[in-house]
Amino acid sequence: MEDPVYSKQALDMFTVANEFCIFIEGAENQSNRYVFHYLAKVLPLLYIKGILLPSVIVEYPEANERYVTEENWQDIFNNLRRIFSTEDVFLNQNPQQLMQNNVRETSLAENLTDIYQDMKDFVLLFGKESHAARENALHDIKKLFADHWGHRLIEAHRYIHYLIYTEEIHNSESLSDY
Repeated sequence: MEDPVYSKQALDMFTVANEFCIFIEGAENQSNRYVFHYLAKVLPLLYIKGILLPSVIVEYPEANERYVTEENWQDIFNNLRRIFSTEDVFLNQNPQQLMQNNVRETSLAENLTDIYQDMKDFVLLFGKESHAARENALHDIKKLFADHWGHRLIEAHRYIHYLIYTEEIHNSESLSDY
């Protein structure tokens, strides 16, 4: 039986998560249109990689670590908020409260920074040469997909899709331009 830590699915998740983190860390040098178009492409890929993650039983939970500090989180959040400007806040409905018609304001920058935090912690822990660290990283990113970043990703992607295609309809731009 193949070790899930070395599975294609785990390695693919590591690759896509790393690319996402690198992009987010350098996003301040890009236009908001470019960032939106990049995210429209990478977010569905991250979601697919999250669904396909194998389950892993953690043998040494003490090998688990988190890396993104509150200061790191705040820096990424502020950069994204600056990029998104007036397009940062959108209305969103919690799926658990659909029957109550409970709509709330949501920050795109906050959602993406939360996703970044989970991805960056995963990338740094999975990137260690320790099998125990990789087990913990894989276990956590799969659990966080179900509990945390999966639904934030869907919310963000739905809004980004709206922004891109609403703008394209008005400006007749093509996705292939980005």
